[in-house]
Amino acid sequence: MSVLVTGAAGFIGSHVTRALLARGETVVGIDNFSEYYDPVLKYARLKPLREDKGFTFIEADISDREAMLALADRHGDIDRIVHLAAQPGVRHSLVDPYVYVQTNVMGQLVMLELAKRIAGLKHFVYASSSSVYGGNRKLPFSTNDPVDRPVSLYAATKRADELMAETYTHLFGLKATGLRYFTVYGPWGRPDMSPYIFAKAIHEGRTIELYHLGFVKRDYSYIDDIVDGTIAVLDKPADAASHRLYNLGAARSEDIVHVVSLFEKALGREAKVELKPGDPFDMQETAADISDTTRDFGWTPRVPVEEGIPKFVDWFKSYYRL
Repeated sequence: MSVLVTGAAGFIGSHVTRALLARGETVVGIDNFSEYYDPVLKYARLKPLREDKGFTFIEADISDREAMLALADRHGDIDRIVHLAAQPGVRHSLVDPYVYVQTNVMGQLVMLELAKRIAGLKHFVYASSSSVYGGNRKLPFSTNDPVDRPVSLYAATKRADELMAETYTHLFGLKATGLRYFTVYGPWGRPDMSPYIFAKAIHEGRTIELYHLGFVKRDYSYIDDIVDGTIAVLDKPADAASHRLYNLGAARSEDIVHVVSLFEKALGREAKVELKPGDPFDMQETAADISDTTRDFGWTPRVPVEEGIPKFVDWFKSYYRL
């Protein structure tokens, strides 16, 4: 039997795929090499995966109904799905809103249609986001909190994903689990996210812009912990048809100024910082309540930012041969 991983050339997807292959799984990977950021990084992530005999790669768009639904016949041994492909980025959703609906909403619908067509599917796991908590003020964020105040289109599309999964579970008896990821960082991370931006700007001597005048806190979650949590959830579907939601985060809200200082220390250079007002689509603070995740899967994060950021910087230097 095999696992279907969408977004296999993406940041989280490539790490999850690598971990599954390492334990002897057969994996079918999907990616369309979106040009939201430089596809060269995606090809580099994919290269070692394609050298594994247990890995089959298909270049396709998850919103392509014909291509995706054909997988039910062409790869009849798929018994689990980890759906991680998405159009990321809160700010970019103001620039190109259509791609968010096409990829995140239509893509989720197509994947759910695929899931219901696969006989004997054990588990459908998909990526949601901490962004769904939107305008919530209570911290840490719990999966029991209301999520009806998204502050970005990206957040709205991820909440739509959750609602569709709930509907398909009710109608077609799926075992589905949504994972609300919190600011994931680490080696091979996305260039549009703050850790990558900070490292590159400090190295090049450029100015870092800190919004909300620097009064920002984020739950920075190291990739190895996120992979462990994702696979722990995948391995433990519910006993009966159901739709579940869990937070995957470090459960520590880090002051952005402290995070920048860790990058300064790891790179051996001082950051140039400009303080700017916040934008209406920015969440000022995120923090994950992971008590349910720990209770149900025995998962707890192990890597604090004091360890994770130097590891990321080591990769950054190696990748760019600095």
